[in-house]
Amino acid sequence: MRIVFVRHGDPDYKNDCLTEIGRRQAELVAERLRGEGIEEIWASTQGRAIETAEASSRVLGLPIQTLDSMREVHWGSTDGEPLYAGGHPWEMVDELARQGYNLNSPDWREHPFFRTNKVLSCVDTVERGIDDWLADHGYLREGAYYRHACEETEHHTIALFSHGGSSCAAMGHILNLPFPFMIAAYHLEFTGITILRMDRKEGLGTLPCIELANDGRHIVEGRYHRLNNK
Repeated sequence: MRIVFVRHGDPDYKNDCLTEIGRRQAELVAERLRGEGIEEIWASTQGRAIETAEASSRVLGLPIQTLDSMREVHWGSTDGEPLYAGGHPWEMVDELARQGYNLNSPDWREHPFFRTNKVLSCVDTVERGIDDWLADHGYLREGAYYRHACEETEHHTIALFSHGGSSCAAMGHILNLPFPFMIAAYHLEFTGITILRMDRKEGLGTLPCIELANDGRHIVEGRYHRLNNK
């Protein structure tokens, strides 16, 4: 199976929808995905993700299925005690890097920046949700890896439209990379495409492969095309 992660387009966060630029980005990514052989379209239940997916739904003629666990992460103190930068994960990991903290530490959940931060429960929700979703598609989590229930003769390709934080949490869990490292190293651009390819073989240890990472060529090419056709 191939999972095509797509971040939503340029957002109006206040109204949870896309801006005019975001709608154009959604159209461009829909055209980009036309040749990927996508068989299913999934999206977070938030408006900006669904609106981005709608453009691909129209182009590909596929319905949108929703995955509530892929809603964007949020943050803040769980006990009323102040957190660095209000608990904003991206600002916190920058500060941790300045302090020399190992962002790959398996104990990151115990760090004071995260231990009483609402983002921790959000990441846990994403991880449980992506495992349940993968299980429905034949990949069962066992420890750090997945057992594939049955061999595929060819890869099935599924698009999943979501958000920067929840995508990093899901991909990091699949790849066994900690959330702080993922959000520090992996700044997803609007409608950036990342493809993870799961092994087609049956059995345990079907290791995922990064086929494509944060591809935004459709946006660059779209800008170029518009500039040269004014």
